[in-house]
Amino acid sequence: MSRVLLGDVAKERRETCKSSKDGYPIVGLEHLTPEEIKLTAWDEGKENTFSKFFREGDILFGRRRAYLKKAAVAPFDGICSGDITVIEPKPERIVPELLPFIIQNDALFDFAVGKSAGSLSPRVKWENLKNYEFELPDMEKQRELAKILWAIDTTKKTYQKLLQKTDELVKSQFIEMFGDPIALEKSIKAVPLGTVCFMKAGKFVKADDIHEVNENGLYPCFGGNGLRGYVDRYIYDGEYPIIGRQGALCGNVQYAKGQFYATEHAVVVQPTVRIDTVWLYHMLTLLNLNRLATGAAQPGLAVERLADVKIIVPPLILQEQYATFVRQSDKSKFELEQARKELDSTYKRVIAGNLG
Repeated sequence: MSRVLLGDVAKERRETCKSSKDGYPIVGLEHLTPEEIKLTAWDEGKENTFSKFFREGDILFGRRRAYLKKAAVAPFDGICSGDITVIEPKPERIVPELLPFIIQNDALFDFAVGKSAGSLSPRVKWENLKNYEFELPDMEKQRELAKILWAIDTTKKTYQKLLQKTDELVKSQFIEMFGDPIALEKSIKAVPLGTVCFMKAGKFVKADDIHEVNENGLYPCFGGNGLRGYVDRYIYDGEYPIIGRQGALCGNVQYAKGQFYATEHAVVVQPTVRIDTVWLYHMLTLLNLNRLATGAAQPGLAVERLADVKIIVPPLILQEQYATFVRQSDKSKFELEQARKELDSTYKRVIAGNLG
């Protein structure tokens, strides 16, 4: 085990494309997913001004706004944005399969943020990044660590796919039992949402009164784009769907449970007849309410417009059967999330204990 600098085991690839870019995948910052170690998105055949080459196995590091934690292994040769630093391993000094985990970790990103320059769009240079210092074991141990870390990453991806499949199952079960809510809007049996639910926007709250972290029993505060943070008071107590009515994500639906606060940019939906609120939440989600938004600069949904949305209200017993299915699915998702969190903890312990 010895202390090394990143520049001792890797170098910046400065290769540029000087001929036709036809046939090469194109990668911009928008294609790098925060905290994802493998590149999974790119463009092909799209007009661009990029000229920086990367090769299969290189690490693409988002040098602009490093706090976003964007760094991924390239699965092929391609061309990328100038805001991406292409990092090439030195195979005689480090097992190439291990380098992505050294780069994609909190300690290196913290270092990169500290070395970034610029106020509106801070960037970090390779000249600074290469001075990141860490522990590096011998080659045999490196191979062992790489195998363990890639196995953890694969398992995490499996859990993520299972979570997605569970969500898809919940959605398909709703449509199988009740039909597509959007298609049913034109049914003669459909009624305006406002005739079966009381709908009202919440109250204004100062931005300074909203906390990012839930501490000391603070209450969740929902706004136009979803959960805004936490406040020290509540105005609702119960289980209700909440529709965001202002902002780019207006029409999003949240489910509040217990004591909570809603701002003037969120609409709390409270049934006035016997309706299961879990069923109601999923129905509202599948209605894709964002499609009804008006306004380009600041999209919005009026309470009156939401109240006019037509829905079919099936028998309560069927709603409750669906809600029971959802709760069982949520239990499975919770167990998967717990397993994924345990894997994350194991991952961080391995990194800290061997590459800190």
